[in-house]
Amino acid sequence: MRSLKTVPSGDVRLGMFIHGFEGSWWEHPFWRTRFLLTEPQDLQKLRRFRGGVIVDLARSQPADSVAGTLGAGEAGHRESNATTTLPPARSRTTSRPDPADLQAQQAEAARVVGEALDTVRGTFDDVRLGRAISQEKITTLVNDIAAQLDSNAPALLRVLQLKSKHQYTYLHSVAVCTLMVNLARHLELEDERVRALGLAGLLHDVGKVAIPDAVLDKPGRLLPEEMALVRTHPEDGATLLREDPAIPELAIEVCLHHHERWDGTGYPHRMAGEEISLPARMGAICDVYDALTSHRAYKRAWTPTRALSEMWSWDGHFDQPLLFEFMRSLQLYPPGMLVRLASDRLAIVLDNGRRASRTRLHVFYSLAEARALPPHVLVLDGPEPEDAIIGYEREEAVPVPIPALDLGPHELLANSEL
Repeated sequence: MRSLKTVPSGDVRLGMFIHGFEGSWWEHPFWRTRFLLTEPQDLQKLRRFRGGVIVDLARSQPADSVAGTLGAGEAGHRESNATTTLPPARSRTTSRPDPADLQAQQAEAARVVGEALDTVRGTFDDVRLGRAISQEKITTLVNDIAAQLDSNAPALLRVLQLKSKHQYTYLHSVAVCTLMVNLARHLELEDERVRALGLAGLLHDVGKVAIPDAVLDKPGRLLPEEMALVRTHPEDGATLLREDPAIPELAIEVCLHHHERWDGTGYPHRMAGEEISLPARMGAICDVYDALTSHRAYKRAWTPTRALSEMWSWDGHFDQPLLFEFMRSLQLYPPGMLVRLASDRLAIVLDNGRRASRTRLHVFYSLAEARALPPHVLVLDGPEPEDAIIGYEREEAVPVPIPALDLGPHELLANSEL
């Protein structure tokens, strides 16, 4: 059995193995809760923490042995995956791994998702029964998702799309958490805010615990009274979350307002534009994207590019500049989008075929030279692509004809709560 001891933060020293913190995990200054303390800057953060620190004496090391193991300039780099600060998002590459590696990545992603399913189901049950949410489990889950995004993002997103109707509400919450963390890190938000947004994604639909499965999984169009019942879940969820003082206000905000729309036609409060907080606008995008790319009782899943095409076409639904940043965070763009490149050229996004890891562009105009270019296809592929997408443009702003693409027929969603 481990030997645990709670000490004042002022008594913590290098070499101690930190097992946890007294009070809410939200108040401590680290991403992880369990790690070997090796870095002076982490020690300073701990000294500023007002609360007890739980130390595992059996796993602690003498301070001099820690200093001798990690030389100057190396401390923290070797421990970066074990310390509690959120690691920076890694640049994704498109090198082709060995098939055995792909299989192993898929298996690891499935393991994480399976554990996440159990955690979220248990969390929803806790909320339903009025019990306190297990903060340690939620912290560990958000942390595992962030780590998977670094090392295994494509496999994780593929596994999350495989939802049965009985798992949908829970795995949808895990998927929205994943997308929120990914988008927050793309926007270079601070670690604490990234953590809050991940938690918000996990809990955004917690109000659905009061809605019968027969309504949530209904294959046909909802009756008006059933639709009204579904629309109660943001306010019901926010009420439930407010009962737990450890839940940050940001998570309650996303739960309450992730169905608001930029043009003011959403619910429950018909907020519009920047009245809707940035976290809620992020939640709206991540929520709809995962819903569209998942199989439901009333529709088949759309491909990611099809979903993004439709979302981009819905005038007034989303904060469009933020939606574009969401696309950049996934490195996926809808065919037909007019984009601006770092080279100051304009291009049209083409269908990328079966290669979801690359972007194909039809380059046709130079903004710098204000002239049409001989049209050619540019593929953004590999760890250091020739160019990069940095913005989008409106057709009316371009003085030359825009190539048109057939994006296929539109599907109607019977139970659209998007």
